[in-house]
Amino acid sequence: MAQRKTEQERDTRACTVIPTRKQRSVRRRVSALVPLTVGKNTSQNHLPCRFGRSSGASNADPGAVCAYVWLHVPLVCAWLYTPLRSFPEQPEKKDVISHISTKDDPARRIKEVDARILNVEKDGGVLYSWKGSTGNTRIGKYDPSTKQNKLLYTFDKEVLVSSCSVNKEETLLAVSLSQDAKAEDRLQSVSKCKTLLIEICPQNNIKVLKAVDCRIRVQFLDPETEKKNVRESHLLLLAEDGYVEQFHIFLVKQEGYRVVIQNPERLVKDRVAEDFTWVQWDVEAQRLFYLTSREKSMLRCVQFYPDCNFETLFELPLELPASLFSSVRFTNLGYDHYNDEVWEDGGGKLLVFTSRTGSMCVCYSHPVQASGDFAYTVAFVHRGYSKTFSVSIQGDTPPRARDLLFLSLDYYIVVYLAGHFLHFINSRQQDLPCHSLFLSGGDARLGQLGPSSEVLTLPDATLLDVRSGTMCRVGISHSALLDLLCQSRLDSQRLACLHCMLVYMSPDPEVELKIIHWICENVMALENFDQIQEFILASLYRMVYQQSLSLDKVLPYSSVLERKDLPVCLKEIPGVKCASELLCEPVFRGKPRHFKGYWEELRWNMEKMKYFEAVPNPRYRTSLIQADWSRLLTQMNSEEKKPANSFRHIEENTKKVLSMVDTWRLDKKVVPLFQEEDQQQRALIGLMVDKLREHLNRHLLSLGKKKIDTLVVNYVAKLLELVRNMLETVWLKYELGPHVLSFKQKGGRNEWAVFHVMSRILEATKGLCLPLPPGYHTLLSVLGVRCLPRHTFLQYVDHGLLQLTETFVSRLMTDLDNSDDNEKLKFSILKRLPESREQKLFQLWDHPISSACISRKYVQGLLAKHAKTKGSVFREREKSCFQPQFLPLIYLTKILSDMESQVLNPFEEQEHVDARFVEETALKQTLILLGLEDK
Repeated sequence: MAQRKTEQERDTRACTVIPTRKQRSVRRRVSALVPLTVGKNTSQNHLPCRFGRSSGASNADPGAVCAYVWLHVPLVCAWLYTPLRSFPEQPEKKDVISHISTKDDPARRIKEVDARILNVEKDGGVLYSWKGSTGNTRIGKYDPSTKQNKLLYTFDKEVLVSSCSVNKEETLLAVSLSQDAKAEDRLQSVSKCKTLLIEICPQNNIKVLKAVDCRIRVQFLDPETEKKNVRESHLLLLAEDGYVEQFHIFLVKQEGYRVVIQNPERLVKDRVAEDFTWVQWDVEAQRLFYLTSREKSMLRCVQFYPDCNFETLFELPLELPASLFSSVRFTNLGYDHYNDEVWEDGGGKLLVFTSRTGSMCVCYSHPVQASGDFAYTVAFVHRGYSKTFSVSIQGDTPPRARDLLFLSLDYYIVVYLAGHFLHFINSRQQDLPCHSLFLSGGDARLGQLGPSSEVLTLPDATLLDVRSGTMCRVGISHSALLDLLCQSRLDSQRLACLHCMLVYMSPDPEVELKIIHWICENVMALENFDQIQEFILASLYRMVYQQSLSLDKVLPYSSVLERKDLPVCLKEIPGVKCASELLCEPVFRGKPRHFKGYWEELRWNMEKMKYFEAVPNPRYRTSLIQADWSRLLTQMNSEEKKPANSFRHIEENTKKVLSMVDTWRLDKKVVPLFQEEDQQQRALIGLMVDKLREHLNRHLLSLGKKKIDTLVVNYVAKLLELVRNMLETVWLKYELGPHVLSFKQKGGRNEWAVFHVMSRILEATKGLCLPLPPGYHTLLSVLGVRCLPRHTFLQYVDHGLLQLTETFVSRLMTDLDNSDDNEKLKFSILKRLPESREQKLFQLWDHPISSACISRKYVQGLLAKHAKTKGSVFREREKSCFQPQFLPLIYLTKILSDMESQVLNPFEEQEHVDARFVEETALKQTLILLGLEDK
């Protein structure tokens, strides 16, 4: 007993070799290919286990309950776990082996367990069968939430299980058995397939539902219900003869624990569908898609409700290739190891993908062409058109259509043909092929899946390889995309990688950091697109597109759409032909009150797509405000009085945006932004809010003005924060500090690199007419003075690349001394400023010329404002002219003094400016001109 207890403890420890969440997160960051390692059981009583029927499948480790590892492969990462293992035929494993196993003789144990995956239920539970030590067939379930295996039922002999499903409460088990004509001990029925309904809580009665000569698939419904004690179950039977039936099974509890079928001889059933050639079960949404081909291929969808009533809600005519299916196909209804492997190579594949945002994609393959081209079609039902891609396949052996794999990653439809190509088709933005990623050759790999893999597509981007017994959840590798972004020579691939990382993937600071570093290393615009513009627009698009699918058509997501002449390399994929075709109008049936949730979103999206196709320019283009911005800029630079109402409205918009910007603890930020009044950028911010709000109100008024206003303000605020974060990253990368704000030192290599990046950001935003954070131009001009030769700096100013902001010029006048070079620079800058700004700067610059200008302006303003006293002043001057003892300066000083006592000083806001100041300035200028005093 002690020895058996020790073996049980070791076995229990082996069943808990599951990585923690922290360990899994660490493994996800591994950048090299990690070998699959699992925990090993030291007990010698475990049997080796193999999956499927492939003779080449490797044996699984006998001690592995669940192997969970992060694989780093080109473009695709997968979390792999092996849910099955061989069980020790011992009575101590009560959660796996029932009391029937106690009769097993350990000496008669076989060397290998032939485990076969049958189905995956809504809760993720994996149903499988295997041959026990006594030769009988057993059915078990692996629960991924608890990482436990459970024995559901044990047959008294070996049977061939082709389909299996268990109800949510695990009280009923539906099994479809195939009859093996070669078996010596076969069931009495002469039918090729027998469908059983078994009570398993506890094991009790068995009812034969069907005994026919065609394949049968079974699937229990799993509706969302608030009832705690469910006394009924509903089972779908899908026959190869082309019909679907639903059985309503009512249950009763006996003796406090036994759950049995009430009136098993009188089960109620409904006919759900007829004459189908293809059927697909959506386990998550409890929908059944099926295809009929009487006169024309028609795709229909049956929706099952929580009360298990059903209704056909959707019909879509499709132009499918002739002879797409040589036999009836079952999709997402498990795997039949005894029949599914005999598919003809000429058959095709068809899958339907839906998402909660109201999109629907129908994907199907075409027969392999004689020319060797491989074709497949993706019908974007929510967009109203389809795209057919034809890929030129190299090689002597043509691929089979059954080897094609379709997978939905929400934002992408993945099409994979092992050994040939991997195509990520953008399901939301299909305007240009460059926003989809196509790989071929050595880059086209999907984990460890190969041509010999038999893969089933499950919800949540999960794949099940029934031959190797592995299930994997597919994701896109950040590191592989970054490598492709840096190494690829095709701008179309770079653009697709950039959008995939910025739009599809969830926000990851590390990924954004690496992208910004890549931009710094490749700062000049690429030949066919501007990477900084793409980074800004794609990042902003990601922040708002999830709020509504219709925003896809009104908000900008790529700068290449702004170009009039699009390069050929962005419109075509080498080796791939693409043809678009409009879809037939789908028909929505059923009662309007039933169109809720997904169906309501799908209908609304299709109606909006019709509207967007009819109206001109539904997408907001940032360059469209260029004319308004030029006009507003002219008004701001004009000396005339500006209209107060329009500027007040723009300023209110700007205040809303800046109040949303994260300005908390600005003193802790690396880059000093949002700390000054930049009137031009404030005006551009307000103008962008105004124009974007106007555009959304025109096309998406149904969202409501309040929601649109909030969306627009957040959009522009995120734009400013995005630019600020880019600068923060750049400054940290080049290790810049507060010393770069000083004019007294020349800039080094790092300062020059930052200046170059900031100049490119300015060029990119200016091309899109996007605002920048207040203080950006000041910072750029400071770096320009430090890094550029003086004549080059002035050329940048003359061409509008650098702006002479008030903060910049004020600091320049006070921080730089009056050396000859600095004096020339100051005079050059003053010559480029409006006269109204000169006077303020003269007050800051301690220089004789500035004093002379101040005096001249003072005298001019004093005389101009007091023209009414002109007569009396000149009479006094006429008297004084004949007195030779008064010099002209004394005379002018006396006039100014008399006027000061009579009128308001025009320079009263400026300290120490009066007649005495004018006299001192004039004397100093005279001495300088006579050479009697230095400047």
